[in-house]
Amino acid sequence: IERAKNLNLDCFYFNREDFYNTDKVLNLMRQRQIDYIILAGFLWLIPDNLIANYDHKIINTHPALFPNYGGKGMYGHHVHEAVVKAKEKQSGITIHYVNDKYDSGDIIFQAVCEVKPTDTADDLAANIHLLEKTYFPKVIEQTIFLQTTIEMAKQNVINNIGGPFAAL
Repeated sequence: IERAKNLNLDCFYFNREDFYNTDKVLNLMRQRQIDYIILAGFLWLIPDNLIANYDHKIINTHPALFPNYGGKGMYGHHVHEAVVKAKEKQSGITIHYVNDKYDSGDIIFQAVCEVKPTDTADDLAANIHLLEKTYFPKVIEQTIFLQTTIEMAKQNVINNIGGPFAAL
């Protein structure tokens, strides 16, 4: 919230009731002409009305390599502690689309880091934060650019039906 204020960005608050049991959030998104929803550290399951209206347009980052260490309760330090406890040799981040289940949407991108035998959960967290800082903005930008390009190309094809190939 402070970052939004510092960047002079609009910020809206909503409670669980409005999020899960009304269309207030969806209506606000439509009113503001929001095309994509980008999550980071958001722990609530996204409601069906948003999933249906933003199919493959809600993007999240997770501090582990799917399919491992995902699902309800697997977030933040819980993930890092589980990875270290399991003596994994590597971990990383997964940037993925959000669907109606925790951490099971289509994978967009993964980046890997080594987990040393001497690493603590805090050490791993620092490495994961570096991966997120490095890749998350770039992957979002590339994903939106590619989706927009594909949508524009599809629209161009639809608009040109009946053009030079109409006689075929």
